[in-house]
Amino acid sequence: MSQVSQGKKVTLFRMVMPDHLCPSGLKAKWLLESQGYAVDDRHLTTRAETDAFKEEHSVATTPQAWIDGKRIGGYTDLRAHFGKHVKQQGETTYRPVIALFSMMALMALCASYLATQQPVSILTAEWFVSFSMCALAYLKLRDVESFSTMFLNYDLLARRWVPYGYVYPFAEGLAGVLMTAQILNVVSIPVALFIGSIGAASVFKAVYIDKREIKCACVGGDSNVPLGFVSLTENLFMIGMAIWMLAKPGLAV
Repeated sequence: MSQVSQGKKVTLFRMVMPDHLCPSGLKAKWLLESQGYAVDDRHLTTRAETDAFKEEHSVATTPQAWIDGKRIGGYTDLRAHFGKHVKQQGETTYRPVIALFSMMALMALCASYLATQQPVSILTAEWFVSFSMCALAYLKLRDVESFSTMFLNYDLLARRWVPYGYVYPFAEGLAGVLMTAQILNVVSIPVALFIGSIGAASVFKAVYIDKREIKCACVGGDSNVPLGFVSLTENLFMIGMAIWMLAKPGLAV
């Protein structure tokens, strides 16, 4: 990439003040340097200087970058200029779910190894599901109001009884904690079966019968995860875990 950009002139104006170092400016400088550019780094050291710069160039924000005398814009504009992905407002993504389940799988492997000296076992699978339930509950509990609002878009029970949208994350977290410790199965199994069954039926109806394209509340009310296979899998995991623990002998109740 340095051969491609060799000889090109890049000028970057960014805020560098005693009480504020612009994060986007740092990212823009790093991005340009990673593309092989030598950056003429111009600092805007006061608010007055920054305001004057924005007025002079008729721009609303900083940083601002010029490549070969042509203004490209800020960090997001630079990403687009170099052909990198730029997240659009309202864009759906599975990244939060992938990150969550990947971390829960790694945690389950490590915890299982610590407990049994075997990284892969039945306990690994059990903890993966229960850890995931706890993590998903936490994401919902960050903002129960937003979660319950999004939940009402598709959950069959919440539409009939609004308080269920507020109860759900607490119920999921409780079942996840109890299943992790494998105690009070008389509580965790019915709870997981109930919320998992209602959830699975709701997702199946909304996505596969009604053919609706809506966002899932599974990772909280501020997510852009599309409702669909992942959401259905979450509920099926809860149902499967409850059935497994119901059939597994020797567990304390």
